Amino acid sequence: MTIALRLFWASCAASLITFMGCSSNDSANTAPNSTDVTSMADDESEEAPKDVAFALGDLIPEFIPPTKEELDSSEWMDKPVVDVYELMANRKENDVAMMTAAEALAVRNATPEDNDNIVSAMGTLATDGEVDYSAEWNRHTAADIRNTNPLMISSSAEFDVSGLLSMGLFSFDWNFTPYGNAGSLVSWQTSSDGLMDMVVMRDDLTWSDGEKITAYDVEFSYQVIMSSAVPIPAVRSGTDQLKGVKAYDERTLIYFHFEPLATNVWNINFPIIPKHKYENTIADDPTLASSPAHVELDENPVSGGAYTIFKRVRGQEIILKRRDSYYMFDGQQVRQKPHFETVRFKIIENPNTALLSMKKGELEEMMLTPEQWQSQTNKDDFYKFNTKSYALEWVYYYFGWNFRSPFFKDKRVRQAMSYAFNHQELLEKHRFGMDEASTGIFHRTSPWAPEVAPTAYQQDLSKAEDLLAEAGWEDTDGDGVLDNMVEMDTNFDGESEGSRRIPFEFTILTSNRPDRIAICELLQENLDQIGIRCNVKPVEFTTLQETMLGHKFHAVFAGWGTGADPDTSENLWTTKAINNGRNYGCYSNAEVDKLFEQGKRELDLGARRKIYQQIHLTLWEDQPYTWLYFRNAYYAFNKSLRGYNYSPRGPYNYGPGADTIFKAAEMQ
Repeated sequence: MTIALRLFWASCAASLITFMGCSSNDSANTAPNSTDVTSMADDESEEAPKDVAFALGDLIPEFIPPTKEELDSSEWMDKPVVDVYELMANRKENDVAMMTAAEALAVRNATPEDNDNIVSAMGTLATDGEVDYSAEWNRHTAADIRNTNPLMISSSAEFDVSGLLSMGLFSFDWNFTPYGNAGSLVSWQTSSDGLMDMVVMRDDLTWSDGEKITAYDVEFSYQVIMSSAVPIPAVRSGTDQLKGVKAYDERTLIYFHFEPLATNVWNINFPIIPKHKYENTIADDPTLASSPAHVELDENPVSGGAYTIFKRVRGQEIILKRRDSYYMFDGQQVRQKPHFETVRFKIIENPNTALLSMKKGELEEMMLTPEQWQSQTNKDDFYKFNTKSYALEWVYYYFGWNFRSPFFKDKRVRQAMSYAFNHQELLEKHRFGMDEASTGIFHRTSPWAPEVAPTAYQQDLSKAEDLLAEAGWEDTDGDGVLDNMVEMDTNFDGESEGSRRIPFEFTILTSNRPDRIAICELLQENLDQIGIRCNVKPVEFTTLQETMLGHKFHAVFAGWGTGADPDTSENLWTTKAINNGRNYGCYSNAEVDKLFEQGKRELDLGARRKIYQQIHLTLWEDQPYTWLYFRNAYYAFNKSLRGYNYSPRGPYNYGPGADTIFKAAEMQ
């Protein structure tokens, strides 16, 4: 993945991992604010508002930007603009690999020590003559993409593909420290009052059709995002905190902020689209997807990143080719040459089918399930071509309860769900003892987690029954199913249709993966013991997306990957995010809304941490989700691959991420 959307998805809103997971492979996963706290793995799409006349940038407040002369009189502070490869090299400078790559590839990963050795040896950076630049990288993705336009992407698969096609001005490292990308910027400065950020772009940036990438493209992209008729509220959740964006010339760009917020650094990066391709087509089709011109652009996008689309077969594969004009300009190499000539994404929904391809040497990278790690990757048939490694990843999974459903408005009911579920069986049988129980939105190693974590739920059927009884659920007709007089909202639109007595029978949605279905069936089994009927409904991911976006569900099993800044979870938990974000379950708590507003305005790090720790604890008390577990990242890599490193966002979703991965020349 190139720099393009890293910061974007990192501070954005959680990466919903509905296939579960933050990576392309789990098709669960990613990334948004523009930058992330969580990215729904193979996430949601947005439908355009109905009957909205198009007006470019109609959501941008009117203001008169200062003149260039006025800007020159302002006081500016330099911000870091770094080469991401140099950044990783500096990180690795004092790291001494515990063994050579050849030695690591001869080791079977059976102990934590084995894993440490493999991670250390295989994370080394490429040296001159070591890279096979003619190589192809065969990557796994569990789902096809719906969009190539970086403004419209919402799934982990789209994120991974778009990351190679797109360009960006900013990124963040493995510690979530943001920086300007030296491949795109000459300089980055912030005004002393914190109300402006100014960048000067490089003059050797080009689109794949030969047109220059300029500051006017960035300004135009912001205007598109801030157009009410364009269906991208997830991206807008970051850009709506900007007062404006203005290009003063082809290279000079100013971001104007309403306030000097702690989150301003995360709001200045958003996906960039080519102005010359969209400025004459968007008025006729603000969806950016329906008109013949936009369908063609989706099939053959104009790329600003390292790769372009070479071939795409729906449901089967997406083939990208390295773009010479990305790293060459006027006959000179101006950026790091991408390590692969071709990147092929193979779409394989079933993880066991994907693993068979790995064992045959047809795939060269995939995320493993715990069951695959434990029982299917320990023998010669796996190690002939591959190795494996793992690391901590801040991705949590949950049962999400819809507050517009007649069943889950009452906190006592939601708490009862958490007590009814057999968490221990989940961790031991379904996660093979390889993951830890989740106690809320922030992992215990995160600086935003409470100093004293809440106590994880354990199954207690008696406690669950007591809470349900307090909430009025009882078996009044003796049929073995609890019932209650509840307020109805059959359209899931927030409008009451009166009250009536109904049985406690609901449906939980999940993706089609067998391991996800099995976890939902465990919930079904547990609830049956206390008089609740739970129907498990696996659906195609696109259907899951649309259903969640419309709030038309009772419950869902999904996951979120934590973003680079805690404010990005505002897009999941605030009242305003119900209609303009990813608050699919329609949770609303005025205190949480207030805390999020305080958090973005608090500049003292210690005080800011306390705010998000309180948000964590309040959400835990309210149980809008039954939090289940934090997963580790379990990956299989072909033995020819080198340079993969990990972060709390996995091996890819940070800078330089996948850019350091290469195929060793001697292995060909």
